[in-house]
Amino acid sequence: MGKNYVDIENDSGEVLRYRKHANGRGLIAHGAKVHPSATVEAGAYVEPGVQVAAGARIGRGVWVESNAVIGPEAQIAPHAHIGPGAAIGARVKIGIRTQVGPDARVAVGSLIGDDETIGEGEQVATDPRGLRLAA
Repeated sequence: MGKNYVDIENDSGEVLRYRKHANGRGLIAHGAKVHPSATVEAGAYVEPGVQVAAGARIGRGVWVESNAVIGPEAQIAPHAHIGPGAAIGARVKIGIRTQVGPDARVAVGSLIGDDETIGEGEQVATDPRGLRLAA
């Protein structure tokens, strides 16, 4: 049986160790907390300090940066990017290739479409159809 971790060197020359998550084989950095019922698909990276709640699904090629929070049953589609310190609420759906900026907040139950960008510190809430609600 192969090893259950991968060592990767970052831009600063530090070597970070990532373990492979049991559900999906995505890479989880030391210091990240991912609920056992969550799915992190192969090719996804979850950085240190991240918290992923029960039932969440992180798609292929997703990058969740440090200290982000992914709520229960949230769905992050393939190749999305969740910036550092961002918070994704329960049952949120994030589309393919969508960018969520640093410290952004996406409200519970929101639907964010494909190829969208949520700016740094932005707070977003949508109705079930994905129409943005007034702040």
